[in-house]
Amino acid sequence: MQKKISQLYYFIDKFNHFELSRLSKNINIIYRNYKKNIDISTLILIKNYRKKNRIKFFLSNNINLAIKYQFDGVYIPAFNKQINFIKGSLPINFKILGSAHNNFEISIKQKQGCDVIFLSPIFKVKKKNWFLDVVKFNLLTLNKKVKFVALGGINKINKNKLNLLNVCGFAGISFFQKKRPH
Repeated sequence: MQKKISQLYYFIDKFNHFELSRLSKNINIIYRNYKKNIDISTLILIKNYRKKNRIKFFLSNNINLAIKYQFDGVYIPAFNKQINFIKGSLPINFKILGSAHNNFEISIKQKQGCDVIFLSPIFKVKKKNWFLDVVKFNLLTLNKKVKFVALGGINKINKNKLNLLNVCGFAGISFFQKKRPH
């Protein structure tokens, strides 16, 4: 029996209405842009787009703005190791997503109260010399009381390997970008 992967996440660094309108409605969007300061007008555009199209949006690394602009949650990257907020003070249905690369970072994300942890890189990517692959990924997720999402190097060829993993979904950038003529 084939396992159904239900949660899909797409990372964006700029708000492009046309690109997002071409995506399936069941893809969750994570807005992260570490190169520029957060533009409030962009957050307002995302807030309005989110309400109109019923798509889940998560803001990276800023829990206060995510709550203020009514995002569905916050994404805490692996480099953020601060444990400084109380989960009880968050809005109802507000999700905390986190990213990790190893067992130590997984334990930090659990202390931060993450509902879902993105574990990466699962497959070979250009940025890194190492990757987890199926066995290491499953060993890292073994006996953990949190949901995991596969991230990194996922393409149409190795997507079927995700059925071998202890995951509830997968995330990416290039996987969801369609090749379009310019």
